[in-house]
Amino acid sequence: MQVWNVIYDPLEFPDALYRSALPLVDQTAQSKITKFHRREDACRSLIGNLLPRVLLKKRGVDKDAMTFAATDTGKPYCTTPGLDPPLAFNVTHDEGVIAMAFGTGDLGPPAFNIGVDVMKLKIPPRTTFIEFVDIVNSQLTAREKNLILATEVTEEEAIRRFYWIWTLKEAYTKALGTGLGFDFRRIEYDVVEEKVTVDGEPARGWQFLRFELPQCGSNYVGFAAKFVGGRGTSISELSEGCLVCYDAVSFVNRAIEEMS
Repeated sequence: MQVWNVIYDPLEFPDALYRSALPLVDQTAQSKITKFHRREDACRSLIGNLLPRVLLKKRGVDKDAMTFAATDTGKPYCTTPGLDPPLAFNVTHDEGVIAMAFGTGDLGPPAFNIGVDVMKLKIPPRTTFIEFVDIVNSQLTAREKNLILATEVTEEEAIRRFYWIWTLKEAYTKALGTGLGFDFRRIEYDVVEEKVTVDGEPARGWQFLRFELPQCGSNYVGFAAKFVGGRGTSISELSEGCLVCYDAVSFVNRAIEEMS
């Protein structure tokens, strides 16, 4: 499993580049992208749509041969014919980062059980960390809350612990592809013992890969999740060679050059 990240700054992303890149995606994607009222949201969506297309282009697929669909719960997947092995991917974004986890399509077709989430390490303005935890308390287990609010942990580390827990939960549910409504309390990530349980049982067959983005000053953390089968649970750092970061302007210019 690999994760590509595109670092996006609205102030440095020219409108002309957005207009030039929009025709690279199909009409269905264009229609969804152009419905966003804020241009920065449209740009994030465009980049998110370009990520799997650039990957397919690297694998020798012509732009006009790239096809995609979505499950009933809205999870996109690749329907491009002739891919061997199949491609599994999932895209997410938070503020200045658009990320895509991808790998071989092994289990859970057609969208496959792969998911990713990335989030900025911050709490809402005019909110204390304690107040922030209280807001999301219903989505945390008692063990998770105790680990986050442990007295020996600095606030900086507590925030980091929270977002490790949250992004793992998000990545897991995105990998399942069940859509909204999954009770996050069913998943427990013990960040000290490095254990993941679902409904009180070990998350057997799952691989969880943790990553940080030093290009963003270590202000973003994330998890990629994939169901690989078997009886074990794997939680580890995403290896350096599997984590790639691009500047948004350079990435989109490259997409235009390679796919036009």
